[in-house]
Amino acid sequence: MTAAPAAGERFRARFGVFAESLLVGVWITVAALPLVTLPAALAAGAGHLRRWTGDEPAGLRSFAADLRAALRGGGTAAGLGYLAVLLLVGADLALVRALPVPGGRATGAVALVAALWATVTLLRAATAWRPGLRWRPLLGAAARRALSDPAGSLLIVCGLAVIAASAWFSAPLALPAVGILVAATLATEHRGSLPATA
Repeated sequence: MTAAPAAGERFRARFGVFAESLLVGVWITVAALPLVTLPAALAAGAGHLRRWTGDEPAGLRSFAADLRAALRGGGTAAGLGYLAVLLLVGADLALVRALPVPGGRATGAVALVAALWATVTLLRAATAWRPGLRWRPLLGAAARRALSDPAGSLLIVCGLAVIAASAWFSAPLALPAVGILVAATLATEHRGSLPATA
């Protein structure tokens, strides 16, 4: 007789995480509108989800506090660097399209892979961020994890594909999907930290 309420509680808890991820996706998108604030917004969103799933006080006020702390800890420089990578990739792709040269397609493919690697690295670093940590060492460690854990990186890339499909279907759907991507990255990072079982 007690099994049904327990199952209902589990369902509500799981649905609650999903709903909270959608909400935090909107917060992240609004905070990342200047683009250079994207890493800090992702870190603040990850911090909010971490607190919320850990039954700690969480809300818009703590999200804003994390956002400010992440910006002070080098988040703006990380955002500028990420934006520079995307601009370089965009310029490379435009050049390949404008001037058909031998190996142009391969160069374009390499540029796209580099953009995906930079995005996965940024997401992994943002979910590892905690108040007081600096972005440069976080990004270096995240870049190594992005290469040493290809399965986890592929999961994050699949999350990016979900956002792209949501935006293609209806642009407003991409906003909450960002929160799902952050939750998926948190789960990926947590999976990587678990001890291997025989």
